[in-house]
Amino acid sequence: MTGEKCHVYLDGRAIGTVKDGRAFANEVRKNRRTGILSGEVNVAYIQKLNEVHINADRGRARKAYIIVDGGVSMLTGELKEKLKSKEIDFNYLIRRGVIEYLDAEEEENAAVALLEDRISKKTTHLEIDPASMFGLTASISVYPEYNSVGRHPLAMNFAKQGQGLYAINFNNRYDARAYLLYYPQVPLVTSTAYRSLKLNRHPNGQNFVVAVSTYYGYNMKDALVMNRAAIDRGLGRSIFFRTYPDEERRYAGGQQDHFVVPPATTDGYLGEHAYSKLSEDGIIEPEQTVAEGDVLIGKISPPRFLEEQTSFGVGEERSRDNSVTLRAGEEGIVDSVMLSETTGATKIVKVRVRSVRVPEVGDKFASRHGQKGVVALIVNPEDMPFTKDGVVPDLILNPISIPNRMTFGHMLETLSGKAAALSASQPDGTAFSGNGKERMDEFGKMLSDRGFDRFGDEFLYDGRTGKRFESQIFQGVVYFHRLMHMVSTKLQVRSRGPVQILTHQPTEGKPRRGGLKFGEMERDALVGYGASLLLKERMLDQSDKAEVWICKDCGDVGYYDHIKNVPVCPADSGNNLEKVEISYAFKLLLDEIKSLHILPKVKLKSE
Repeated sequence: MTGEKCHVYLDGRAIGTVKDGRAFANEVRKNRRTGILSGEVNVAYIQKLNEVHINADRGRARKAYIIVDGGVSMLTGELKEKLKSKEIDFNYLIRRGVIEYLDAEEEENAAVALLEDRISKKTTHLEIDPASMFGLTASISVYPEYNSVGRHPLAMNFAKQGQGLYAINFNNRYDARAYLLYYPQVPLVTSTAYRSLKLNRHPNGQNFVVAVSTYYGYNMKDALVMNRAAIDRGLGRSIFFRTYPDEERRYAGGQQDHFVVPPATTDGYLGEHAYSKLSEDGIIEPEQTVAEGDVLIGKISPPRFLEEQTSFGVGEERSRDNSVTLRAGEEGIVDSVMLSETTGATKIVKVRVRSVRVPEVGDKFASRHGQKGVVALIVNPEDMPFTKDGVVPDLILNPISIPNRMTFGHMLETLSGKAAALSASQPDGTAFSGNGKERMDEFGKMLSDRGFDRFGDEFLYDGRTGKRFESQIFQGVVYFHRLMHMVSTKLQVRSRGPVQILTHQPTEGKPRRGGLKFGEMERDALVGYGASLLLKERMLDQSDKAEVWICKDCGDVGYYDHIKNVPVCPADSGNNLEKVEISYAFKLLLDEIKSLHILPKVKLKSE
């Protein structure tokens, strides 16, 4: 690249060239820090391409750093004191070239030190706080530096999926789906980011008493054992809201939909029982109990074809039923109904249905450290292990899950949560805010001062036998999320139901009352076992079995003439046909081959 001119790009457009790209980028930075250029501008010199990229467009993610000049942080002790006494503010530091914002591209030119004592000659910037190296969701977690890196993205996803108080005005909202926890709690152990963002206004979990132990093999791997008494008292209980919207659409020709109780003459009439819960205007009223198939909004629409011939040959305009019904596999209570108008002055209706979701076998829970689990057993309180003080854990977590996933932050939270519950304090779990051993000693002292083991271990007694366990069990308080993945919304079963028009195979998906797919790998398992009759039943009898007539002479697919009561071959008009059972998908394949002007022939052999 030596001797070549360096191209300069502004927001991706080439604007010129310079001799020395690095020097030019440094000059731009200098002007930005002195206030000649806007602080919104970012510049980066890309050595591999010998290009300078200047970015001033909107929508870039930018992060604040302290500027380091000549191995010295620009944020002096004097400025820190003035900042504490509120003589100056954060914007003052930006204007004076103490702090600057870097975007993703300019960060490639920066050498950032995590702490002030780690600044070297090559350092260009210093983190404002070590915890700020994490994103928003990771900063909310506690003790993240003690967990494996791979668990962080998983834990952050669980935090987003946690049920809680998602909005204070939830009563006035009509979200497509919403989850609301009955008794959300603020975690005992919080972080600086959690407090700064005031997330205690929107808690999305509860503090569980967790024992790290096995329970007769019921919590192997990811499985969890829960206390029925805690669930009965409201632990993890939530409400699920689903909104069903509809509108009176207008069509070409002056026709439109109407919200009414559909008359019996309507095409597609569902029967009197389906509309029994509707009021006179065709809309259901609040606090009605509804089940699968019940109509929530009665609506009639004009026919797809304007006129349809009746038996007397007279044109008659009919209406068809286009009502909104409750989804398959769901039930609940109508929570509220909203009537409004669109911008086009058409009437719209939104019906919100609520259902109470009590934790059950198959529901998913997760801690803030990516320790997910599915409830495998709900145990009566008298069968749960208990301490000498009568404390019964809400949840029993398998000990193998901690070293397997290397989530030692989870163990630290268990210890600090227990200390916090006993001392009525709220420990700080912000990343890099303290030494692990010092924290252990601090929480251990808080526990030992109150007569507990300094490592959080306790002797528990088996609820079934009354005998004391030989080894001590690690028990404490951990903040757990109840995730939106609930078994009641995923449970899917059918014995018979609708089929696709094209392939005659069962429909797909829970809303369409579909079957569970028996795929290629499942088929391979049956082939491997040699279970031929089961294979035939699954892939043919219970799928798309079709009886077709095959011509013995020409091998083409024929049909049955019900007027003459004889099978007919369309190719040679013969009557020498045999009825065979094939998959309808195979018959479809034959038809598709015919569409390519190729005549496939099926040769029959005698049994």
